[in-house]
Amino acid sequence: MTTHASSAPVPRVRRRPQWPVPAGLILLSLIPVIAGAARLTELTGGAAITAQNARFFASPVPVVTHILSVTTYSLLGAFQFLPVLRGRRGWHRVAGRILAPAGMLAALSGLWMAVFYPLPPGDGPALLVLRLVFGSAMAASIVLGVVAVVRRDFVRHGAWMTRGYAIGVAAGTQALTGLPWMLLVGPPDEPTRAVLLGAAWVFNLAVAEYVIHRRARRPVRVPTAVVVPAVVVPEPAAAVVEVAGSVPARRTLPAKRTVSGDVEAGRLDSRA
Repeated sequence: MTTHASSAPVPRVRRRPQWPVPAGLILLSLIPVIAGAARLTELTGGAAITAQNARFFASPVPVVTHILSVTTYSLLGAFQFLPVLRGRRGWHRVAGRILAPAGMLAALSGLWMAVFYPLPPGDGPALLVLRLVFGSAMAASIVLGVVAVVRRDFVRHGAWMTRGYAIGVAAGTQALTGLPWMLLVGPPDEPTRAVLLGAAWVFNLAVAEYVIHRRARRPVRVPTAVVVPAVVVPEPAAAVVEVAGSVPARRTLPAKRTVSGDVEAGRLDSRA
């Protein structure tokens, strides 16, 4: 008998749209990117020196490095959250080799500016401490992410890189947390400004931890086969043909030796 498996339509899996998260991150990153572009225009266009920008004119290399690296890190990093690109190893590797150095430059240049630039009006010691803490945390997250991928621990790699990116794009969140206060209350004082900026870093890290834990709880999808009852197709019975007059095969047993040495031939006729 031969069995033939019948085919059945496989149900379609409804996929969620993939672009909302990267698009939101790009929009969030545009706030510091536009501010950085304005700062570069100010430095290269010969703008008037004020109390807010005097430190940048005195030492432009750190701020220019920070603006370029943050722009690359925030915009390119948003595409790492696109599943269709993250699944391609070629894209993910090339982008990662650009993002890791860009993120480290952004973190280290931010730490340098926090330590060596004079504090502008409105900033205070509390905000300086916050910048040192979160800048160091960003650099440490990127280093731990690189170490994890070298060890081929891709789960930890994704977690640490997500934390580093969350800290890096906090400048956009800080604009969202500070703008309502300025519109409703007015310019914040030093303690309030530190609280508003610190809240943006904490909020981004909280969202990053939520994404990391949700990703860890996501079950691994294994393709399942659709079981369909087999259709049994009987085959025609084979015809048995006997040829008349056929001689059955003979099998000759080995000779048996007697005590006297004579050989008696023993034969046994058997049908095959």
